[in-house]
Amino acid sequence: MAGDGDLSEGEHSVLLLHPHWKTVLMPFLLLVVVVVVAAVLLVIIPHNRLQGDERIAVGVVALLVAIIWTGVPFLRWRTTTYELTTRRFRLRSGILSRTGRDFPLVRISDISFSAGPVDRLLGTGRLIIESAGEHGQLVVNEIPDVKKVQATLFQLVEDEQARLAREDR
Repeated sequence: MAGDGDLSEGEHSVLLLHPHWKTVLMPFLLLVVVVVVAAVLLVIIPHNRLQGDERIAVGVVALLVAIIWTGVPFLRWRTTTYELTTRRFRLRSGILSRTGRDFPLVRISDISFSAGPVDRLLGTGRLIIESAGEHGQLVVNEIPDVKKVQATLFQLVEDEQARLAREDR
């Protein structure tokens, strides 16, 4: 996970976020469906000499579906972080292996957001960051409280530009 230990000297973490919880809503609903279906199957399995094997098979299949379709998305959500520091915007993700991407605030030229009707109700949205350089535009989906993040990022960009201007004098 991101943290102060891997920040440069004079850099401080301002905001640390995970993607909005709506990203794990469908896997959670799927888990509820799997549990209900498994319970119904366990109830309707006829009582005969093979019922133990059938019940074990239902349990194993339900467990595998729960791990693959619910556990993996939950771990992906939990291990993805967006961090705003006083000098950069950091993205970190990965369950077994980690990937990271840093955007220096001084290279950011425009910050905007968008949120559809459902996103507005849930307090999430898409953050669009444009920067000078080879990557051009970064689009990050499912940002919680996207308006606050956009305003904070804008202020941090202004502060970083002012800091660099003072250093150049």
